Amino acid sequence: MMYETLTILAAFTFLYSITSGGLERTPINGALLFTAFGLALGPLGLGILKLDVDREGLRTIAELTLALVLFTDASNANLGVLKKNIGIPRRLLLIGLPLTILLGFGVGVLIFDGLTLLEIAILATMLAPTDAALGKAVVTNESVPSNIREGLNVESGLNDGICVPILFVFLALVTATGAESSTPALAIKLVAEEIGIGVAVGVGLTVLGSWLGTRFADRGWITETWQQLPVPALAVACFAMAQWLGGSGFIAAFTGGLLFGGLVKRHKHELLLAAEGTGDTLALITWVVFGVAVVGQSVGSFGWEEVLYAVLSLTLVRMLPVFLVLAGMHLQTSEKLFMGWFGPRGLASIVFAVIVLNEHLPGGGTIGVTAVCTIVLSVIAHGISANPLIVALASRIKRSGEQKEIC
Repeated sequence: MMYETLTILAAFTFLYSITSGGLERTPINGALLFTAFGLALGPLGLGILKLDVDREGLRTIAELTLALVLFTDASNANLGVLKKNIGIPRRLLLIGLPLTILLGFGVGVLIFDGLTLLEIAILATMLAPTDAALGKAVVTNESVPSNIREGLNVESGLNDGICVPILFVFLALVTATGAESSTPALAIKLVAEEIGIGVAVGVGLTVLGSWLGTRFADRGWITETWQQLPVPALAVACFAMAQWLGGSGFIAAFTGGLLFGGLVKRHKHELLLAAEGTGDTLALITWVVFGVAVVGQSVGSFGWEEVLYAVLSLTLVRMLPVFLVLAGMHLQTSEKLFMGWFGPRGLASIVFAVIVLNEHLPGGGTIGVTAVCTIVLSVIAHGISANPLIVALASRIKRSGEQKEIC
């Protein structure tokens, strides 16, 4: 059975790798195709792909994939553009993220009768962060204005790390490990540890790793056969050490990536190219596993409450705060709506769902099913709409520019 599964996965990986260029220009690509493949060949479909992956296994794969994607995307960021447009991600993170959690909480109170207020707060926090991997089609497409690309990239790189301490505060309260009187102190402590340790580890390891890598690359010591490993190893080291020390590995990975992109100039392209291939392979495996082991077991449990909340989470709960906080940023309405729509939910929400399910909360089943439903709808909706909406936005901006020239 193991060899049968390995044959199927290897064949699928081979076929996708040789057709990826063409598929990326179609609506059916990436996470959508991977998840659909897992679902079609898994227990709910043909039943020929059997993956015995438990919650912790799925969490590990998703965490490593997200850490590598965050590091490589941040390394490719244009720091000059980001510096000029830092106001966009700053508003999205400092104002938009809390508003998204608050609005998600309010919507959850109206929809879910069987969840406690703290469980609804946990659900809203789980589904607030956007996914860098699912949003890659947008943040890497040069047809999208650079300020929008860098804004969404930084937002998706940091919001999951920021949500970690918030999630743990709510979990501490609902599991009675923290008293309400200690909530402010607990929140401050967790936020300081998660962000502070994450940034410190990301900066420290990346400075050391970049210095060593540059020196040995200049001497020609990095051979072609090992060239694909330095960046993935550094990304995983940043993530794992931050987690080990009690910080946010996601913030460490993204911070380290930003710094790596700024420090390494001469050899960055070849090092990152190989690392991105590793990240894409991990993403393929993660979404296939998600389709086989999670979607196949959960799709029959989707009720009207879970579906309604998922739809609102991807639309109203995400788009309204983004539209409001971007007021006065000299962005067109179409650009604000575009940024609001492209808030895909994916790997971070999978990781958070596993953490919450391991706490065995009374409403854990509903929370988990709602998270899966939201991720599935996001994979479908954002996967299908990415390329058409990018073309539409570019066309609208071009027409707007031509009209200004005429005036």
